[in-house]
Parts: sequence; C-alpha cells; structure tokens
Amino acid sequence: MSRALILVADDHAIVRRGLRALLQSQPGWEVCDEATNGREAVEKVAQFKPDVAIVDIGMPELNGLEATRQIAKTSPQTEVLILTMHHSEEVVREVLKAGARGYVLKSDADQNLVAAVETLLQHKPFLTTDVTDVVLLRYLNGNDGIDTHPQARITAREREIIQLLSEGRSNKEVAVTLDISTRTVETHRASIMHKLGIKSLSDLVRYAIRNKIVEP
Repeated sequence: MSRALILVADDHAIVRRGLRALLQSQPGWEVCDEATNGREAVEKVAQFKPDVAIVDIGMPELNGLEATRQIAKTSPQTEVLILTMHHSEEVVREVLKAGARGYVLKSDADQNLVAAVETLLQHKPFLTTDVTDVVLLRYLNGNDGIDTHPQARITAREREIIQLLSEGRSNKEVAVTLDISTRTVETHRASIMHKLGIKSLSDLVRYAIRNKIVEP
C-alpha cells in the first residue's frame, strides 16, 4: 500500500509539531513537509503533490483561503483541509467556495483531524456536525449561493495585494514579494480602492479584517 503524503501549513511552530506528531502516528501516513505561510504552502504543494494539505486559514503573506484557491488550480488532486478558530456561516461559505473539502476547528482538531484526513483520502468531503448544520440552514433559508458582496468583484491578485498591504508592506515590498513592478502594484491598489469605494489604507485594513483576509 502506498503511503499517504500530507502537507501541514501553519504559521505557529508548536501547532505544526503537534499536527505532525498526530498524523505520523497513523499507519501509512507521512508528513512530506511543512509550510509557515500560504505562499510557501502553494509552492510546496506544487513540489510534493501531497494527497492532503492541512491549511491554517489565518497565515501571513497569503491566507489559507487564497492558498486553497491556488492549490485547487495547480494541484487539483490534492484535497485541502482547512483548520480555523472561526465558526460562522460566512467562513464556512468562503472555505467551500475556495475549493476546500474539509473544515475542522482548531479546538476540535484532537478529536476530528484523523477522521477528517481519512475521509479526504477517500476524496469525500468532511464537515463537522455543527458546520454541516450551518451549510444546510443556509440552503433551507433559500440562499442560492450567489455572493453580491463587493469582495466577489476583487480578483485573486487583488486579494493578495490587499493582504500584503494590510500587513504593513510598502508598494515596493509588495512588488518584490509578487515579482511584479511597483507601478503594477500602484495600479492594482488604485483599482482596489475604486472597487471598494475606500480612500485610505486604514479603511483597507478594516476591510481586510472584516472579510477574514487578515486576522486582527
């Protein structure tokens, strides 16, 4: 039987160590590598092609949702399991829209993580009972899943730039991180401000926190 490869992405070393110990205690499972931010997670998924990537939703440089979107495009065979401290309809909706098929609260990881990975290895979705109830309630209430929030009009590259700017990076630092020109960053920044109807960096930071692009 081939070994199941698992990538762990979290910006806290103690969390990564705990997850690695729990996962590698399971027969036939191997943690192929770890990532400390979303951008590194995307790169390492492309490198190792793991069966499952366990991704923290709140990471620097590239958050877990955006990392999931990129992983789904570059390595569709990799199942993504989101770890989060947040439990709300909005977060559940964004996780599923991003392409993740597993969702586990960090507070429940010791009870649910192994079962979640086992389920994703069978290419089946895993949601805890509470999360399933949230999803079902959404549809029972007649929500057709169409997102009319302004965030829906923001592109993937613009979400990356919002996160980096909200983390305090300058236009030049954003340009270096994304390997684009400073002028391109300035153009994107102006477009973002126009789309969202905001005029200051502080407003942009508030938007990023409110929409879970960065954590406060």
